[in-house]
Amino acid sequence: MALGSNGNGAPAALGAISTRPDFTAPTVDKVMVEERAAALGKRSIKKEAKVAGLRLSIAMMDLTTLEGKDSPGKVRQMCQKARHPDASPDIPPVAAVCVYPTLVSVAKKALEGSTVKVASVATAFPAGLSALPVKLDDVRRAVEWGADEIDMVIDRGAMLAGEHDRVYDEIVAVKEACGQAHLKVILETGELGTYDRVRKASQIAMLAGADFIKTSTGKIQPAATPAVTLVMLEAIRDFYYATGRRIGMKPAGGIRTAKQALHYLVIVKETLGDAWLTPDLFRFGASTLLNDVLMQLEKERTGAYQSGDYFSKD
Repeated sequence: MALGSNGNGAPAALGAISTRPDFTAPTVDKVMVEERAAALGKRSIKKEAKVAGLRLSIAMMDLTTLEGKDSPGKVRQMCQKARHPDASPDIPPVAAVCVYPTLVSVAKKALEGSTVKVASVATAFPAGLSALPVKLDDVRRAVEWGADEIDMVIDRGAMLAGEHDRVYDEIVAVKEACGQAHLKVILETGELGTYDRVRKASQIAMLAGADFIKTSTGKIQPAATPAVTLVMLEAIRDFYYATGRRIGMKPAGGIRTAKQALHYLVIVKETLGDAWLTPDLFRFGASTLLNDVLMQLEKERTGAYQSGDYFSKD
């Protein structure tokens, strides 16, 4: 199933909604979630299964650069690594590169002819504290310049104030502005503060038309954690049971090692099954993860660790 080809139709445009969906979400058992997430991290993955998991992790990565010093040259270099992470022919390209809107056209040209998608943050990333027309213009320009995917941020202030209709309406409007581009909705779980709010925000985003829900911008700590990812995956599972629609998931921020990546894949498999073990439905937001996975694959191939200096730092 292609990313977003889950039949998602965003609800009516902002201001034209006559009835509201049910935002009710179950209370999260904090102890259970944290214990289960920790227990799944203790699973041992060996040999062929480990190699397969590491290669899959690469295919699920969104290589990301979101810094004030980003330049066309830096983006082109990152795109080259996205297309060819390693000289070995059995290493797949990554899923996407994620850049600011003004660099979308640079990435699009650099990735021409490849399977790698161009994702762009939008909606006044990372704070999201601009007027809605500004946010929508941000989205439309990114799509016009070639973005295949849009990563939007929700209004956390509205979510924390209990203004759930406002959060929902903005996502609906952004979904419409995306046109054919797929929408990832960033909850910024570190600012939401509780698992119950994360669960409700996940529900609102999916009802509003999100193709993916995403933990974090990577600018706030804590970012992605196994426990908060499990909460969001369980929301996706229940939403699928209720609607038949498959929503994707993207943990982002703080995932730096191959061991962590494999831990997340175990959580996905145990919560949602093999159907979600695809780049179409699961992604890693990564800026430093790739090299550690490549080092682990080289260790599995040769029996010896390579220095990080053998891999580019892009």
